[in-house]
Amino acid sequence: MKRHATALWQGALADGKGQITTQSGALSQHPYSFKGRFEDESGRSGTNPEELLAAAHAGCFAMQLSHFLAENGTPATELNARSVVSIEQDGGGFSITSSAVTLEAKVPGIEPAKFTELANKAKEGCPVSKALGAISVTLDAKLV
Repeated sequence: MKRHATALWQGALADGKGQITTQSGALSQHPYSFKGRFEDESGRSGTNPEELLAAAHAGCFAMQLSHFLAENGTPATELNARSVVSIEQDGGGFSITSSAVTLEAKVPGIEPAKFTELANKAKEGCPVSKALGAISVTLDAKLV
């Protein structure tokens, strides 16, 4: 399977503006900018690549873990995953340095040790985690 998205950028880096559109239509000409990427941590200036990467990582991890939990005979009633992707100045540019995943999970009947084992397995095995092999990927998972 292949998916695509497009980005249209107009202008220079600091004062330019862009629009991101995804194949599914989840984003359609959604704005992004230098300010939204490097200055506005509130997220109100539009999306940015790191936010989209965080969404992809949280979604992928939750799906992978749901599969492992179902295989274990302890399907989750709810997995609330969040990823925080960090970008930091690196010499003359910037580098994405980490993705920190946190999870609150409702999984009836599972032993805590088995839950931790499967959550770590999902962190290592989800395709987005694998793609992020060049950066630090951490997990803080808890049963609620």
